[in-house]
Amino acid sequence: MPVTLAGQLVVAISSRALFDFEEENKLFESSDDRAYMRLQLDRLDVPAQPGVAFSLVNKLLAFNTAAAAPRVEVVILSRNDPVSGMRVFRSAQHFGLPVQRGVFTRGASPWRYLKPLHAHLFLSANADDVRSALQAGVPAARVLPHSVRASAAHPHEVRIAFDGDAVLFSDEAEQVFQAGGLDAFQAHERERAGSPLPAGPFKPLLHALQSLQKASTEHMHIRTALVTARSAPAHERAIRTLMEWDIEIDEAMFLGGLAKGEFLREFEPDFFFDDQTPHVDGAAWHVPAGHVSSGVVNA
Repeated sequence: MPVTLAGQLVVAISSRALFDFEEENKLFESSDDRAYMRLQLDRLDVPAQPGVAFSLVNKLLAFNTAAAAPRVEVVILSRNDPVSGMRVFRSAQHFGLPVQRGVFTRGASPWRYLKPLHAHLFLSANADDVRSALQAGVPAARVLPHSVRASAAHPHEVRIAFDGDAVLFSDEAEQVFQAGGLDAFQAHERERAGSPLPAGPFKPLLHALQSLQKASTEHMHIRTALVTARSAPAHERAIRTLMEWDIEIDEAMFLGGLAKGEFLREFEPDFFFDDQTPHVDGAAWHVPAGHVSSGVVNA
């Protein structure tokens, strides 16, 4: 029988999202790729330091520790060349990350390989690759390499925070807000409180995490949070939508426009996803953050 990743949470991640390759990337962007390849080869035995999404990946892979069969698969999906890919794998080995699969495209966009991988999430520092992945129906976010690294306060808990509209949910309500302002938005949501919101690009990931959450062990479990600019009465539709999907969220923050960063700092997620650049930039001062380029605000 051929090998299959069926039944596993599949995370595809670029080398810059997993490791700190910002110094090397400056050479990649300012010179030809051969100089970059030489530098990576010269540093082959020097492990790269953890990047923005390292904590998320490390903890998710811990679900495999006591499992009879693997529950999480992490695949490197990178614009790096195969030579530079050797350093990525060696760095993963150095940190004890059981990563064994990778696709290296030497400058070409790798997003087209997400479909055969059946990826539930794609994390990359390349905005074009992320946008292409989202258009193909794969949950994806552009990591901010300068983001604060995740807290070490919860070693046995994967903590993930999501924005609501245009991330977990569609941008239907956001379109109303952009066109008519807050009063129109509140009225729209009050009238439709009992009608579930259409799914957003990250519903498949949340659903996959729910399945993984049910497989929690003493080694690792998952805690999720909804962190949204919504406030009462618009909160009700969001909650009822999750109930309709039969998905449980551990924490919900209805902030009514308050800055999200300090609340996220207290939640201490391994990663936060939001569709609005100002929210992501603000969050990045406190937690690992990624931009989901979907919805009307990113049109």
